[in-house]
Amino acid sequence: MQKSKQYRPKRYSQKASEVKSGYLFISPFFLLFGVFGVFPLVFTLYLSFHRWDILGETEFVGFSNFSSILFNDPLFWKAVGNTFSIWALSTIPQLIAALLIAFFLNQAFLKYKSFFRLAIFMPNVTSVVAVALVFSAIFGTQYGLANYILSLFGIESISWSGSYIGTHIAISVMVMWRWVGYNAIIYLAGLQGIPKDLYEAATIDGANKLQQLLYITVPLLRPIIIFTVVQSTIGGMQLFAEPLLFGEGSRSQGLTMTLYLYQEAFNRFSFGYAAAIAWVLFLIIIIFSLFNLFLTRKIGSS
Repeated sequence: MQKSKQYRPKRYSQKASEVKSGYLFISPFFLLFGVFGVFPLVFTLYLSFHRWDILGETEFVGFSNFSSILFNDPLFWKAVGNTFSIWALSTIPQLIAALLIAFFLNQAFLKYKSFFRLAIFMPNVTSVVAVALVFSAIFGTQYGLANYILSLFGIESISWSGSYIGTHIAISVMVMWRWVGYNAIIYLAGLQGIPKDLYEAATIDGANKLQQLLYITVPLLRPIIIFTVVQSTIGGMQLFAEPLLFGEGSRSQGLTMTLYLYQEAFNRFSFGYAAAIAWVLFLIIIIFSLFNLFLTRKIGSS
């Protein structure tokens, strides 16, 4: 008879133990990401091909939700136009102002830098509800501060919540006031990494502050500027709280894509159609962000 092989337990290596411990430590993140990230994404894609009012059963409708959005829903395309208009009025001036503020806060002659940096960042941590209430009073038709200032120059009162351009300007100012400090702090962090010797050499060569900003600061901050442009673009396409609290207006002039999505889902209980809107919005954000990235890099390289 052949002798049975003697059983030898496998040695548990230290490396395998460290690998399993590492996966164990990061598992909570992936569990939460799967529950609150992957599952809603997959379920939204599933819903976009169905008709569902949250109470009854789902009904498969294929691509009819998407075809209705693209060809038979003028209100959606109006929301798209409003979103792009508010983005242009808020994001472009906001990033320029943030860069100028960061450049000023980085100057050596400025005193109480910590106070000014804290003050410029405070709007970002302020409740958006409080911001909307204050700016709704500022842009009031009857007793608003904005109309009072215009009256000092002999300009007639503007119905901010009743006109197309007035609503867009009011919402854009709210967005700018809330986010300009956030982007200024990001630019300021990038400015801290630029060697002071470059500015000193430029000063010796006779370059003024504007020339230093254009020919030293902007080129060296190019990666950070691209980051803020893309981030602000994504945020601008998802604008929701400000138009919701300020009001979309009688002619839907303040209606944005995410606000329209919210209304379809929670006001009309058309969750399948809202899911399709979410995916169309997702594709628009990707396309516009890539275009913005290409344009920013093209301008920076030139």
